[in-house]
Amino acid sequence: MNLKGKTAIVTGGGRDIGRATAIRLAHAGANVVINYHSSSDGATSAVAEIEAQGGAALALQGDMTKEAEVAALVAATVEKFGRVDVLAHVTGGLVARKPLPELTVEHWQTVMDLNATSFLHIVRAALPHMSEGGSIVVTASQAGRDGGGPGAIAYAASKGAVVTMVRGMAKELGPDIRVNSVCPGMIDTDFHNTFTKPEVRTNVANATPLKREGTPEDVANLISYLASDEAAFVTGTNVDINGGLLFS
Repeated sequence: MNLKGKTAIVTGGGRDIGRATAIRLAHAGANVVINYHSSSDGATSAVAEIEAQGGAALALQGDMTKEAEVAALVAATVEKFGRVDVLAHVTGGLVARKPLPELTVEHWQTVMDLNATSFLHIVRAALPHMSEGGSIVVTASQAGRDGGGPGAIAYAASKGAVVTMVRGMAKELGPDIRVNSVCPGMIDTDFHNTFTKPEVRTNVANATPLKREGTPEDVANLISYLASDEAAFVTGTNVDINGGLLFS
């Protein structure tokens, strides 16, 4: 995969899938702007790793649920590199598990803003600076397919919204810009370190044909492919990456 001369924004790039994606895109030749919310150490170390390998990168803090901060991220990218060719939107999260009786409208809105509205913000901000051949890849989730685990209704609904947004955006932005998502299953990240019991992780991994959890690098490789010209005829897809646990 060759992204030489292209510029990529990776939101949520300070840890796990986002960090691995930033490094993978840089390895393919892209200039990379890494947005992070609170994972400054991961973002700055990723920049150092990319620069040590001869690449160009920049780390910027910002809350992707806030339009002004999204706009500032895109403006800084354009000022530094002149354009946006690839947008990898990895920002998102569960926030907390809330069974239906505990699911408040406030929690619902927080999760929707984090996962779905943030995607709308960054696409709207980046579009004026993207041109023919541009690629948008967003991280959805297996939860958007199957409803998620206990207490994840808001999260699953928000990721289901992302899946549908991808389809609509692909229709509206083609032929110049492609839009796809990845739908990870059980990936070894802080998300599951925080929200999933170890025995559940073991059981899920053992239920997959590949008998393991995925890694952030597994997902980053898929994102990099979808971002590249090698996926030039792929748009509007939501690609499962779950070790064969769920077929959709």
